[in-house]
Amino acid sequence: MAIVFQDPTTSLNPVLTVERQLTDILMLHRDLTKEAASKKALSLLEHVGIQEPEKRLKAYPHELSGGMKQRIAIARALSCEPMLLFADEPTTNLDVTIQAQVLELLKQLQKELNMTMVMITHDMGIIADMTERVTVLYAGKVMEVADTSTLFHSPKHPYTEALLKAVPSVKQTRTLEVIPGNIPNLIEPPSGCVFHPRCKYAKDICMRQEPPLEKVEEGHFVACHLWRELKLEGRG
Repeated sequence: MAIVFQDPTTSLNPVLTVERQLTDILMLHRDLTKEAASKKALSLLEHVGIQEPEKRLKAYPHELSGGMKQRIAIARALSCEPMLLFADEPTTNLDVTIQAQVLELLKQLQKELNMTMVMITHDMGIIADMTERVTVLYAGKVMEVADTSTLFHSPKHPYTEALLKAVPSVKQTRTLEVIPGNIPNLIEPPSGCVFHPRCKYAKDICMRQEPPLEKVEEGHFVACHLWRELKLEGRG
């Protein structure tokens, strides 16, 4: 397995060339000679759509754009042909056009390599476009698990609903709803349900008892005492 970190500016070594950062991995983990590793590094850059790959191999990270650095970080993650790839906020600090290019590249590579990808993100638009199943986490606790379509159309946890209501849409003119309150102190988390201080539906049981993760239907789970009685709003 491998990981693409959220900020390539800090995940790439600033004092090593792109070639060195790729070939070191290939020589260590795939037992390639330096020459073979250099050829494979060049192939990786071509695979992730880097223009003038021979030139970029000799470059240092500060000489490259944000989008190019993220492509190199993706190439590095793919160098050992992982079966599982974690993408941790892979479009952070990239402009919208480059974000779309990076996401399309990840989607294409996932299909080409038959690779499982775990996308870690706060962006519900990315979740809608890139995922098949979603696990919603809050303060380190699982709030809801469902396939992506079900989660968007029929959320069962108040936090999921709140996230969806905070997403802007060009089709709607309604005011975006913010989630009140602040993220809890994880050293001394709230009693009961960790989301209850910010939940508009919270009752006494929510403050006293941590809810179990219950099965709503096949493949859909939620940790909420009130999910049977709540009629939550999804997004089409």
